[in-house]
Amino acid sequence: MGIKSVLKDDEIPRQWFNITSDLKGVLPPLSLNGEPVKPDDLEVIFPKVLIEQEMSPDRWIDIPTDVVETLLKWRPTPLCRAEGLEKFLKSPARIYFKNESVSPTGSHKPNTAVAQAYYNKKEGVEKITTETGAGQWGSALAFACSLLDMECKVYMVRISFDQKPLRKTLMNIWGATCVASPSPETSFGRKMLDENPNSPGSLGIAVSEAIEEAVSDKSLRTKYSLGSVLNFVMLHQTVIGLEARKQLRSLGEKRVDAVIGCIGGGSNFAGIAFPFVGDKIEGQDISIIACEPESCPTLTRGPFVYDFGDSAGMTPLLAMYSLGHRFIPPAIHAGGLRYHGASPLVSKTVNEGLVHARSFRQSECFRAAEIFAKTEGIIVAPETSHAIACVIDEALKAKEEGKEKVILFCLSGHGLLDLKFYESHMSGESIDFKLDEKTLKKSLGSIKDHPKPIIAC
Repeated sequence: MGIKSVLKDDEIPRQWFNITSDLKGVLPPLSLNGEPVKPDDLEVIFPKVLIEQEMSPDRWIDIPTDVVETLLKWRPTPLCRAEGLEKFLKSPARIYFKNESVSPTGSHKPNTAVAQAYYNKKEGVEKITTETGAGQWGSALAFACSLLDMECKVYMVRISFDQKPLRKTLMNIWGATCVASPSPETSFGRKMLDENPNSPGSLGIAVSEAIEEAVSDKSLRTKYSLGSVLNFVMLHQTVIGLEARKQLRSLGEKRVDAVIGCIGGGSNFAGIAFPFVGDKIEGQDISIIACEPESCPTLTRGPFVYDFGDSAGMTPLLAMYSLGHRFIPPAIHAGGLRYHGASPLVSKTVNEGLVHARSFRQSECFRAAEIFAKTEGIIVAPETSHAIACVIDEALKAKEEGKEKVILFCLSGHGLLDLKFYESHMSGESIDFKLDEKTLKKSLGSIKDHPKPIIAC
């Protein structure tokens, strides 16, 4: 049995997988003023094709040839067996990781950035605004816009802006403008700074700022782009799981017992997991686990509600697990996981029991990442370390049970620009943040007046 599978270029997926058609009932719709959102309501911020994909019931959606040709710059990505980790753990489990860190920007994010930039360019858009947490999404969109000679403006969550300055450098190299959020450049940013001049920021705030700038351009030449949460983003990322499923078969694996990914908004998790969720719906026995920070436990402690995707309440209401749109997560290093909500599609799979969620302390994620670096030689992003912590738990469980199991996880990004994460751990400065009940209750107060999701059975 081999330890690595690299598909040929002509084996790259030519269609995205849309999990919507496989789920029970109807996905609770986006809601605006108490009514389901109509396509026209979203055209001020998104191109028409992306809106169609957001609402599409089709199980398979063709990937444009131009997008495929760009993805071929780094896709298909390798699937590798973590034999060093297996031996260290003395586990009978066979552990595989889908290595998305080989993309030009070092993460899975270009899979959707390239598609979104392409559709915006086709519609005549000249500038795209967006938010970014740790900077991986901002870097990816900057890269995609540079390929199409488009302007890009990124609002980066302030704590990550300060912790990860080289992410800004990457964006600048690809021609994008990057500012710390909350910023003085938007009315909502100024409001947040007035309330707290030292605010660490949040993805919700950065989303509000990026949307505000986009809708303020009356020429309609500026649109907004989102790196996670929405259905079309989950769709674009399914190339990850589609490739992985084919690669496992090429290595002789007839089944997979556990599929694991970290989760903030949901993009890399959906990418690796959704094709296997489809298999689970068809009867396969697969444990699918979403891993989040204990300090931002959206899926493990948040309610399933209608809430805004941003802090200012500019977006439609989304049916999702949420900690409240005004929630400001602690300043952990995994900036990409500091989001108050979760993708409506991921939320529905959790609500239906197809996916289970676990939360992890920052210190145990540090330790897991360090073990992986020493056994596999790869420095992973802080976000990915949450998935590895779970992988280790599952592998040790297999050891206790004396069972051979096949475990697959998404290595969503490298951590070569996140070495401060490792430095903090090695110097004993790692701090564990746990969300206390008082803070959670206060945060959930911001959504008490929203309607409950319509859960169709």
